[in-house]
Amino acid sequence: MADRVATSDKSKSVREEALTYAYILLYIFLSSAQIFFNKWVLSSKQINFPYPLGLTLLHMIFSSVLCFLLTKVFKILKVEEGMTAEIYVTSVIPIGAMFAMTLWLGNTAYMYISVSFAQMLKAIMPVAVFILGVAAGLEVMSCRMFLIMSVISFGVLVASYGEIDVNWIGVVYQMGGVVGEALRLIFMEIFVKRKGLKLNPISVMYYVSPCSALCLLIPWIFLELPKLDASGPWRFQPLVLTLNSLCTFALNLSVFLVISHTSALTIRVAGVVKDWVVVLLSALLFADTKLTVLNLFGYGIAIAGVAAYNNHKLKREASKTSSDESQEAEKVPLVASTSMLHSKTGV
Repeated sequence: MADRVATSDKSKSVREEALTYAYILLYIFLSSAQIFFNKWVLSSKQINFPYPLGLTLLHMIFSSVLCFLLTKVFKILKVEEGMTAEIYVTSVIPIGAMFAMTLWLGNTAYMYISVSFAQMLKAIMPVAVFILGVAAGLEVMSCRMFLIMSVISFGVLVASYGEIDVNWIGVVYQMGGVVGEALRLIFMEIFVKRKGLKLNPISVMYYVSPCSALCLLIPWIFLELPKLDASGPWRFQPLVLTLNSLCTFALNLSVFLVISHTSALTIRVAGVVKDWVVVLLSALLFADTKLTVLNLFGYGIAIAGVAAYNNHKLKREASKTSSDESQEAEKVPLVASTSMLHSKTGV
């Protein structure tokens, strides 16, 4: 009987592990596919849709409508409670604005630089997050972290130096997207730590997507709507744009699945693998991608720094968890001894 239970537990554990790896692979596939899909929609002559702001706006509107249908109409997914007007104004709106900025500038960069070079520049993200975290009082500067940030920065500089055709407009757009994403992550951390409200990714999408759509709508009216009107009758390919928006939503759902079965750190590690997949595949799929040995060498240095950063975060989170558990354990004997005292004194 015991052997049968042990076998059942082992097979269940194997199934769960296999399912977790399947979710991680799904995330890597969808994330890579979304990058290539956006590049194709924005840059290809077949689609002829050179409107990154409009494309991002479509993504946010699609996400808002689909989240509403899934949570409020069909009730397949649940939105966590606890949101107030004060939290929405002080936290969700800044997060939504930075998310809109990240997607807009990041998608615009694909019109000027190659996918692989854009991914290499994204490796600077931990540096931006750490510097802004120090400024916000969320991170503490140390010799170890300074060394890690220096390694990442040096690697990105080497990779950039090795780029054959550097378009500085694209670099500025990409770095603007990096800063926007870093600010979004800082706002998210402040949101969780100081507001005390923890939301799953579906709830975040439900609250943030409409805000991001509104933030994108205003600049779209002034920047891209006149271009659309000037080019004559609007030419949309509904099927392609719907599939593109659906891919974005599926990517966000895959993040939810991975985090719910593992942790946020796993997403970061999977993201490193995804970046390498994108860099190498882009050299095969796009004619504008020309990788050099210096490119790959610099990117390898940067990724080594990112791996060290993720390892440092993992150790810090593990030590924090063990510290919290020890504090909880210390409270138990105190409660027990107090109850014994009460029983002896007849209280």
